[in-house]
Amino acid sequence: MITASLVKELRERTGVAMMECKKALTETEGDIDAAIKILRERSGAKAEKKASREANEGIVVAKIAESGKSGILVEVNCETDFVAKNDNFQAFVGEIAGTILDSDASDLESALSLTKGDGTLDAFVKGKVLEMGENLKIRRFERLSLAGEGAVASYIHLGGKVGVLIEVGAGKAETASTDAFKNLAKDLTLHIAATSPAGLQREDIPAELVESEKDIFRKQMEGQGKPPEILEKIIEGKLGKFYSERCLLEQGFVKDPDTTIKALLESNSKELGDTITVNSFIRFGLGE
Repeated sequence: MITASLVKELRERTGVAMMECKKALTETEGDIDAAIKILRERSGAKAEKKASREANEGIVVAKIAESGKSGILVEVNCETDFVAKNDNFQAFVGEIAGTILDSDASDLESALSLTKGDGTLDAFVKGKVLEMGENLKIRRFERLSLAGEGAVASYIHLGGKVGVLIEVGAGKAETASTDAFKNLAKDLTLHIAATSPAGLQREDIPAELVESEKDIFRKQMEGQGKPPEILEKIIEGKLGKFYSERCLLEQGFVKDPDTTIKALLESNSKELGDTITVNSFIRFGLGE
């Protein structure tokens, strides 16, 4: 006889819906270990069936290592905003992030092959698909690791709609433990979340994006009869404004637009008696 307590135990051990648990126990005549095996087998099958459904919602999460010198940003998608706000889903994404952070996985394929519990991270995701009844997928992740002194900091905005990871370098080990350094790192992540810079400096802006802007400027000035050499000088001038809007170091700080990020770093370096730099950053916007 399949008792309610047996179904409850299977539910607690697997996280799968009660009806699925009862069905598996009926098929295995109450053998809970066999039922677990069936549910694990089915989780993969059901996950594949749901994989064709659109997963456009979800959250971005960040995890920082205990050392404070490495971290990851992960985006995991689901189908509905309701599930994205669910504590169970958010804990699930946190486990994914922790598993990847503790590994040396460098791409999604290697991450899905990581060991998670009795199986792989891929199997862990598929098991959650069966439990939650929605298509779930790890969309992407990126990692930052600091080689010298300083810290990796993170910020999650709008309940997981935007995530930022930043690598802030310093010359002295003790600098990273100061409140001034921590506050600066936090301000920088908030700024990046708000302004979405395209790169750290001019060299980091994709060439195709720069050329696209030049084409726009040329079309804006068509028919003005300006000599080509003058036209190019005007375009270069316009690009200066473009760079000031898209390059992190040239942007005006959101809390003080008259101060560039480069000047902010210089003033904080002077205050801390050290050299503070932004080595790299990552910004994820959900679904972007």
